[in-house]
Amino acid sequence: MTNLTQERRQQKINSIEEQILQLTNRKKQEMQRLKADERKLRTKRLIERGAILESFIPEADVYSNEQIKAFLTKTIKSDFATKALAGLKLQTGNDEHKSQRPQTNKAINNNSNTSSNTATAQPIKQSRGEGQRV
Repeated sequence: MTNLTQERRQQKINSIEEQILQLTNRKKQEMQRLKADERKLRTKRLIERGAILESFIPEADVYSNEQIKAFLTKTIKSDFATKALAGLKLQTGNDEHKSQRPQTNKAINNNSNTSSNTATAQPIKQSRGEGQRV
């Protein structure tokens, strides 16, 4: 082998190593973007669900996080909530990829003893101690 051939091969090796380094860096960047996108989706979901929760708790801003947590813990562990959540799981099943938001009002109504399928749960606003449907 001549010296020229060896130099060409070494250049080719160097070029391949540079490509590997570039691809590795590109992979890291894409992984960072993916993680950032996942964080954004999680943050959006948490904000939306927090807003939904607050819409059902009158004057939610006067309660501490610990009080809200205690309320949710007691509420979610109730028999009704356990059955409603089980119904949601059955309703959504493998269809999670079709819709990110299951139709919770229908699932809750299907699990309760109501005769009307058109009734929906609505937030209750309290004014001077009286419950009013909004």
